[in-house]
Amino acid sequence: MLVPAAPAAAALSTRNPALTYVEARAAAMNGEHARAAELLAALAGSRPDQAQFAQQALSEAIGAGRMDLALRLIPNVPAGKLSTDARLLMVTEAVKQRRVDRAVQWLGGGGPGGLGFLAPLLTGWDAAERGDAAKALSAIGEIPEKGLLSPLKDEETALILLKLRRPAEAEPYARRAIGNAGSREGRVRLALADGFLAAGDRTRAAAMIEGMDSDGIAARQRILAGRMSGEGIDTGAKALSVVLTALAGDVMRAQQGAAPVGLVQVARYADPKNSSATGLLAMLLDNRDRTAEALALLASVPREDALISAIRDAQVRILAGRKRYDEALAIASAAVRGADAGMTDFARYGDVLEAMGRHLPAAEAYQRAIAIGTAQGLKGELWTLRLLHAGALEEANRWPEAKVVLEQALLTNPDQPLLLNFLGYAKLERGEDVAAAEAMIRKAIEMAPDNASIIDSLGWAQFKLGRTDEAIATLQSAAEKDPGQAEIHEHLGDALFKAGQRIQARFAWSAALVTAEDEIATRVKAKLQSGLTSANAAP
Repeated sequence: MLVPAAPAAAALSTRNPALTYVEARAAAMNGEHARAAELLAALAGSRPDQAQFAQQALSEAIGAGRMDLALRLIPNVPAGKLSTDARLLMVTEAVKQRRVDRAVQWLGGGGPGGLGFLAPLLTGWDAAERGDAAKALSAIGEIPEKGLLSPLKDEETALILLKLRRPAEAEPYARRAIGNAGSREGRVRLALADGFLAAGDRTRAAAMIEGMDSDGIAARQRILAGRMSGEGIDTGAKALSVVLTALAGDVMRAQQGAAPVGLVQVARYADPKNSSATGLLAMLLDNRDRTAEALALLASVPREDALISAIRDAQVRILAGRKRYDEALAIASAAVRGADAGMTDFARYGDVLEAMGRHLPAAEAYQRAIAIGTAQGLKGELWTLRLLHAGALEEANRWPEAKVVLEQALLTNPDQPLLLNFLGYAKLERGEDVAAAEAMIRKAIEMAPDNASIIDSLGWAQFKLGRTDEAIATLQSAAEKDPGQAEIHEHLGDALFKAGQRIQARFAWSAALVTAEDEIATRVKAKLQSGLTSANAAP
């Protein structure tokens, strides 16, 4: 389990229920959710007539990954008051016990808040595990085309066909699944490759990893040698874990990190070896300032895990986000020293060095990543690395070299808006061919019309060209699209000040100061104190 049970002393005597409740709430507020669950569970045991204590204990237990406690608490909560996470836990427990009939009962209906959309998945995998091919495929075929599971329909069909050892039939579904996988592509490729190997088709297994990015080098090598990567999906519980993780990821992206922790905890309970769920859960916990738990989770993933590269990314992202750069650098540098160090490892190393302000070493790391990617024929990802490489060189005051890198990147990606914006904006800052720079930025906006940073670049170009009123309108549009970006508000303030709108300029600079850091913060503070001067103007 993620968090051990609270010590016996924590399970207070319930002679003073009010005190126990206060301590439980304090524990929850301090991030000690396992202890809060134990305290509330003790309180619920002493007050069985007060179902709200059991409900609160259950919520804390699931959030802490204490599924043993959660399963004991569920019978004490009226079925109609169980949360979605609690019902999903009961579904998962039934699936693990191979009791799909009970699992389907816990799903409820298909209306709002219902979990009925999972019924075809559970029924299909149960039939596949029993060798009933007709029922398995029929059930998966019932997934609605516009339902929550529709993006995963080809993937599940392929995996079930592979479970049934029908690789030729699985191949077209597998290829479509890879094409629709998005950010999950690496894991989907490995899972399908394992499925083909298990079905005795080594050739198709190798085909699943053709064109795969540089992540999971060791895993790909195992597959090419006819050994599984460990990412195979061959049971209903594993399939459910993957689906819940995918759904949680969608929610997290749609709601900017607000995916419920309990949903991912249930996904991990369904398959404790699902490292994708572990990585997602760690990011969610860190977002809630449960950083120690997040890092402990990530550290628990074995080094030989096929997706260890993504786990390292999460570790480094969390540590760097907390400004624990030395720890982040230790992880990143250890990875690049490994015999199987790949493009992603050197890119991650560059990211940490850049965050530490070590721009030239960062540029060298990005250059090494580009070289590895080029040797592997990974063309699609290289423009991003070249953008990072150029950024590091520019920060190191090596603009001529940075410009060459950007121009080379644009030769192969002439319509990439971020490249156009970077080069155009950098030229603006230096007064190089300002009209051409504006044209680049306008082209970038045509391809990314809602990108606030690119709109800001256009506004700044207009300002540099002396079209102040036009610049103000453009910069105000950028600020509305991304009100949290300090640089946009600083630019807007500078333009307003030059137009004689001093009070409005101060409002814009004050807005910039809310999120500004480092050089921007220093300039904005000076402007708020003495107004716009040549010494404190944005570059």
